[in-house]
Amino acid sequence: MTPPQAKTWSQRGRTPVVRVRGRSRRRVSIAALTCYKPGHRSRLIYRPRRDDGRRDGRKSFSWRDYRDLLTAAHQQLDGPIVLVWDNLNVHKAADLREWAEARDWLSIYYLPPYAPDLNPVEGIWSLLRRGWLSNVAFSTPEHLVQRVRRGLRHIQYRSHLIDGCLAETGLAIRPA
Repeated sequence: MTPPQAKTWSQRGRTPVVRVRGRSRRRVSIAALTCYKPGHRSRLIYRPRRDDGRRDGRKSFSWRDYRDLLTAAHQQLDGPIVLVWDNLNVHKAADLREWAEARDWLSIYYLPPYAPDLNPVEGIWSLLRRGWLSNVAFSTPEHLVQRVRRGLRHIQYRSHLIDGCLAETGLAIRPA
């Protein structure tokens, strides 16, 4: 009786190499809000932004992009928003603060300086990285964006996953 042989797609002693086309400067940024309201299902609102090298020169979200995301969230949620943000420098931009102060439906609070364990959106990124983005060699930036959208859409329609991200932080929602 002979032992079973392991089968691989590469020759013995040779490390498989996957060649991927693309530029290193291309990048995809995603901004997301996890929304919780007692008595309602949890929601995930997100916006991807791809750096195509042509826009305003930014590779990530500007304060205007966050402003537009918050405006869209306010329209979708149809109510006041209490926003708990991390200390990303764009979140504390003077223009964004000035814009937020003029909105009576928006209150902003900040997490302590380094507290990713208190941020439920970090759980969303973890789900995305461990699930839809793991073990994939992306052939084009569009392929990456497609996988990100598919994963976020999957999470978006499963409110128990979003609830789990809040439970993981140890925080609780209590109406005032």
